[in-house]
Amino acid sequence: MAEITLEYDRLGSRLVKIGELELAYDRLGSRVCRLGAEELDYDRLGSRLARIGARELAYDRLGSRAIRIGEWELAYDWLGSRLSQLGPYAVTYDHLGSRPRTIGELQLDYDRLGSRPRHLVAPGDQLSTDDVVALFFVLLLEEEQAESSS
Repeated sequence: MAEITLEYDRLGSRLVKIGELELAYDRLGSRVCRLGAEELDYDRLGSRLARIGARELAYDRLGSRAIRIGEWELAYDWLGSRLSQLGPYAVTYDHLGSRPRTIGELQLDYDRLGSRPRHLVAPGDQLSTDDVVALFFVLLLEEEQAESSS
């Protein structure tokens, strides 16, 4: 078992490291452009994530919700608001249903206020590329949902 720290910038608003893996942001500092060795691409308007490394994202007919990342199919709860399955990774939430708690075998622990994930408990000694992509995507969705509800 490995406990991996999630680090944020000085203001505490942007995730900058997952263990030893660094995230790089665009010039404006608002979008992640690199996840370790994986480059991220966005659509023409720059609002939707289009690719994570070699994994292309596909969206529903309205273009508002991702339905596939590469070969992984995405499934949502019966209301369609929460991600429940990301390829081989089942996503579970806390008892209030607002914060992801597990992504497959990865377990998230939150800070004292419960607003940000601070630690990740993984079964192995390091994360695979698939683990990092799954974690990043779930955290990205969580952040987008928090922004849209405020």
